[in-house]
Amino acid sequence: MADRLVFWGTGDAMGVPRVYCGCEVCEEARSTGANRRYRSSVLLQAADELLLIDCGPDWTGQMERAGLRAIGQVLVTHAHFDHIGGLPEWADACRRLMQPGHLYGPAEVLETICRQFPWIGRQLVLHPLDDEGMTFAGWSVVPWKVCHGRNGFSYAYRFEKDGYSWAYCSDSIRLNEEEKAPLHGLNLLVLGTSFYHEKAEASTRSVYDMVEASALMEEVRPQAVIFTHMSHDVDLRRAYPLPECVRLARTGTAIELE
Repeated sequence: MADRLVFWGTGDAMGVPRVYCGCEVCEEARSTGANRRYRSSVLLQAADELLLIDCGPDWTGQMERAGLRAIGQVLVTHAHFDHIGGLPEWADACRRLMQPGHLYGPAEVLETICRQFPWIGRQLVLHPLDDEGMTFAGWSVVPWKVCHGRNGFSYAYRFEKDGYSWAYCSDSIRLNEEEKAPLHGLNLLVLGTSFYHEKAEASTRSVYDMVEASALMEEVRPQAVIFTHMSHDVDLRRAYPLPECVRLARTGTAIELE
């Protein structure tokens, strides 16, 4: 069976619905739920091994939806709450199950997490990554730092195995040529796009919109693209004018990596 990527969360930092919002998309998310989006994370399934990328505050519900009681490995992109808010619950679950939890991430990201949760190093096994990255179930996993706009920086990851390559880049904007380089030659790119067309002043923004991302696709030319990290601006019931290679992630979407 081919390795799979499963979208556990496809929402931005606030998720959808936003608790304070009565817009059409948020109301639909509350009712039929097509637009309900948990904070962004994906699960890489390779044979009997599981690697969760990011562990946000919706982790408990995502585990319940997946029917899982334990997960042993988490890889983080950056130390913002919507990507690490579930780490204390995961760490506690590992402790109670008396099973080691292995947390991977660039050294500076893990250092920030340890400042936020000073006790977490006693409950999890921390694996600081350098530019060489790591391996997981035969996948070469290489991190690189990307611009996160007003929010500073994040990390993206390029995965390669048996001639197949894909990348996960959930939080980025205004990438320079060096930051774009690992996006070339991909079979699949998973890219964060919070809005279809964001009208906020440029200096206040932190993630690509779909219009900008479509122009980026013309440069890096991946075979297939999935947009994730979407706000309540995006309505999955609508057809947006996007390149043919692009589709929008839905909660539970599973992709075979082959």
